[in-house]
Amino acid sequence: MKPPPRRILSVWLARLSVDRWRRASTPEADSAPTALILETAHGPRITAANDAGLAAGARPGMLLADARALFPELAAVPADPAGDLAALEKLALWAQRWGPWSALDPPDGLLVDVTGAAHLFGGEERLLGDVAAAFAQHGLTARAAIAPTAGAAWALAHYGQGAAILAPEDYPLHLLSDLPVAALRLDDDVLTVLRRLGIKRLGELAGLGGASDDPAQEAAARDGLRRRFRNRQSPAANPLLRLDQLLGKVPEPLLPVIAQPMPLVQRRLMEPLRHRALLDRVLDDLAAAMVRALEARGEGARRLELALWRVDGEVLQRRIELAAATREAGHITRLFAARLDDVEAGFGIEMVQLRASWSEPLHLAQADLDAAAKDHGTALAACIDRLTVRLGPRAVTRPVARASHIPERAQGWQPPLAPVPARQPSLAFHTRPLKLLDRAEPITVLHAAPDGIPQRFRWRGEVREVARVEGPERIAPEWWRERSTTRLRDYYRIEDEAGRRYWIYRLGLVGDGRGGVPDWFLHGLYA
Repeated sequence: MKPPPRRILSVWLARLSVDRWRRASTPEADSAPTALILETAHGPRITAANDAGLAAGARPGMLLADARALFPELAAVPADPAGDLAALEKLALWAQRWGPWSALDPPDGLLVDVTGAAHLFGGEERLLGDVAAAFAQHGLTARAAIAPTAGAAWALAHYGQGAAILAPEDYPLHLLSDLPVAALRLDDDVLTVLRRLGIKRLGELAGLGGASDDPAQEAAARDGLRRRFRNRQSPAANPLLRLDQLLGKVPEPLLPVIAQPMPLVQRRLMEPLRHRALLDRVLDDLAAAMVRALEARGEGARRLELALWRVDGEVLQRRIELAAATREAGHITRLFAARLDDVEAGFGIEMVQLRASWSEPLHLAQADLDAAAKDHGTALAACIDRLTVRLGPRAVTRPVARASHIPERAQGWQPPLAPVPARQPSLAFHTRPLKLLDRAEPITVLHAAPDGIPQRFRWRGEVREVARVEGPERIAPEWWRERSTTRLRDYYRIEDEAGRRYWIYRLGLVGDGRGGVPDWFLHGLYA
């Protein structure tokens, strides 16, 4: 039996970022001219704008300063590319209602394989109508097209007529010859080269690559383009490769989006529960079942959500977040036990569900070593989890290193579940003191003029003689966040006659033009 011809559905969410912002904002905010911006090396640049912003002159790719020169009242909202990509992944899974698999076409497109599935919707025209209605119901602006190849479907969705269909027996260039060469999904620099060569339409490019009556002229023209782009390996940088993909002469691999179901266990009870002791027994059973489900996936839970269905239809939810991935049933039960004291069972609880909405890979561990660790004390991650559940998520913090060479900015505090900020591993600092004062304290120093080493200093009313000195270590101000008048620091590690060691610095240099006589401060103490 001959397989059905391949059919690819391309969906272009033309205003994905704006539609997502509109759904999260108020109608009053949407009526005002607004642009979504991203920070670039040349300043904020517009990525999208609502209808009022477009009417005011804002265009994607324009600098915000240029747009406000046209319309000073233009509002600016930070764009969310990561959120758009996450929403696109969810939409790709949701779009599998029209076909067996789907793929991402970032930043604002989807590809769905609808081979042999159009008859379920009454034909391809009705399928496209269902696509448009479904996205419109979710407040998203979508353009869709169906073609035998992903390249042809993408070109029709972006540059063709609305709801375009390219039949399997049709030759693609008959419908696509008038489309611009941008329909080949090429990089901007490649499009610039093609425009300079006078190639603006697909038909012109295809004429160089296969529509000429003279085979010798055709081969010479194609060889000329091939030589010009011979160093371009990616498809987006090679127009001949993109053209062959559009015509189906070269296969185009697509990476399908595969749903990863969350580990979930639940118990439907024969009789409603009204007592806490019975609920704890059900929770123990669910925790053990969740551990088995996580073991099968080789993962550990970081976030667990417990849902309790009452007889009257109300759903009670409790959630815990863990400092480290775990598969320990007893630990999970103890954490939830502290969150169930205020549960009102009402006429009874008829179903209990536990799911791990956030899980991470967790390798197998030796049980005997874990048991020995319990005998000697509680693990650090378990201790953090208990304190977080008891005191609140913001009451427990941890120190984290930050990307700054200024001592008081090189460390910060944040909740244990917050992501660790980026740091620069190339910054290899010298030895730092064991105790860094919250605020550097001013001191009086006797030193050789103008920039000699310290010989004696007074701190907290006591004079200390300097026995040994190491330094200076010069730390310049962070020019990207401080004013140009900020003075640099020269740090010294010193030791007094009693063997006590200090970390002091001189703020500024004599004659640096940024102030008067340099000041001295004590910033830290060594052990």
